[in-house]
Amino acid sequence: MEGHPGTAQPATPNGSLLALGAAHLLDGAALANHSRALQEHQQYAIGLFLSCLYIIFLFPIGFVGNILILLVNLSFREKMTIPDLYFINLAAADLILVADSLIEVFNLDEQYYDITALCTFMSLFLQMNMYSSIFFLTWMSFDRYVALARAMRASLFRTKQHARLSCGLIWLASASATLVPFTAVHLQHTREACFCFADVREVQWLEVTLGFIVPLAVIGLCYSLIARVLVGAHQRHGPRPRRQKALRMILTVVLVFFVCWLPENVFISVHLLQRPEPGASHCKQAFRHAYPLTGHIVNLAAFSNSCLNPLIYSFLGETFRDKLRLYIEKKTNMLALHRFCHATLKSVIPDSEGPSDTKFSSVV
Repeated sequence: MEGHPGTAQPATPNGSLLALGAAHLLDGAALANHSRALQEHQQYAIGLFLSCLYIIFLFPIGFVGNILILLVNLSFREKMTIPDLYFINLAAADLILVADSLIEVFNLDEQYYDITALCTFMSLFLQMNMYSSIFFLTWMSFDRYVALARAMRASLFRTKQHARLSCGLIWLASASATLVPFTAVHLQHTREACFCFADVREVQWLEVTLGFIVPLAVIGLCYSLIARVLVGAHQRHGPRPRRQKALRMILTVVLVFFVCWLPENVFISVHLLQRPEPGASHCKQAFRHAYPLTGHIVNLAAFSNSCLNPLIYSFLGETFRDKLRLYIEKKTNMLALHRFCHATLKSVIPDSEGPSDTKFSSVV
């Protein structure tokens, strides 16, 4: 039978199935979007919680500790030693890195990686201070080995002039390790959409090798040689508390450096070992953007090294503790002297709200 115009046609089975399938697809897409939004919210909450822990516990140690190292050592310039000079430069690099972490720790969803200029600036800033901090740690380990194991020959070149030259060269090497690769890759990728200096694979390989593998090998080798010298002296001359403290400090130095920087470099290395999908846009290949919570955690771990360096290298050392005590006593005495002088002046020249001649006569 032919249907008359205006009369409703009965729904066919195929049409009902298609409508039902479309409804299921819409429900599935809505459920997937809701699940993805819930997961992103949970990740954001976890990242915010970890950032708060970092700000409450680690950031004050790194910020105040590095400032104290600078103030105390600079206030005793006449007594400054070669290690103190390295401590000052290390504290300066760590202080800049810790201050910069305030921007990074609240970048919970890596949104600034969408802004090319800001991403490039942050990457340059972080890499230069990262290299300088790690290079100073590496050079300090070598300097300590030379001072301890090669004590007779060390006096030939362990002078303040050579130490200042070494510090200048380390800052220059840090700038070169950052700016030279940046200039090279920026000329090639400057017109690409979503380009960020932090996502260039060649730069990431350089960061892993020059910023972690090589320094860790040098630090581990130098401190293992130092430990062997201290253990030999311990066996020959018997146990001494100072040597035992030195051995514990050496173990702490290597462990803290390894634990803090290992997650960052493993995270980068896993990304580098994965082949990029053919035809995938550069924006989708940004690994920190794909795994924001993991990237946030490894960043916090890396910043923690600059926060813990003051405790390891200065506050655990007897020399710095003595200087810090003298610095506090000096400041306390100055404050006490200021209060005493102020009280004396008030007793001699009391405050008065009367006319000037009355005030003058009271003093006479």
